[in-house]
Amino acid sequence: MSFNDQLQRLEQFLDADDLHDEALDYMAACGYLAALSVSPEEVSSEEWLAELFAETPNYADDQQQADIVGTLKELKSRIARELASDEDLELPCELSLGDEPDYSDLRSWCIGFMEGVFLREEAWFESDEELVSELLLPVMVGSGLFAEEPEFAEIDKDQDMVEDMMEHIPGVLTQLFLLFHAPEEKQKPALTSPRK
Repeated sequence: MSFNDQLQRLEQFLDADDLHDEALDYMAACGYLAALSVSPEEVSSEEWLAELFAETPNYADDQQQADIVGTLKELKSRIARELASDEDLELPCELSLGDEPDYSDLRSWCIGFMEGVFLREEAWFESDEELVSELLLPVMVGSGLFAEEPEFAEIDKDQDMVEDMMEHIPGVLTQLFLLFHAPEEKQKPALTSPRK
């Protein structure tokens, strides 16, 4: 079975109605795995799988469980390899929240990413809180999780700014990955982009 076929099977499994209400759907899972790949601190597969599903799914049999878990682990390692290359990560959705942000794939992806950040929130911000907060801002805005906060409510009023932020998400992921995982001399060029 090709990896694309495995991903389709994974998508059907994660988007089915019989998973726990708090389980991540396919698009959120993609964001979650991206965050785990960027994370400055390794998270064990037991822990991140437990958080992803909220409770153990009712697998049809051991083979289905092995297939689903294996595909998730393979997807995570492919995302990590893409982040470690010189190419920006290609998201599995359009870089736009569209006319109905709450129903957009990108919002789900961003929510999943933030769930991954929350697993090791302290580690994400301990080295350079200001820079990491600045880099994470587009994902935080995209997630809608902080919409009640005045700063985010203000940003949300400017649709052009929001859409511009969404388009920068792949580049932001590369910068965060370099910040946490690249040697010092490799980081600096990537992080000298002018602040807006």
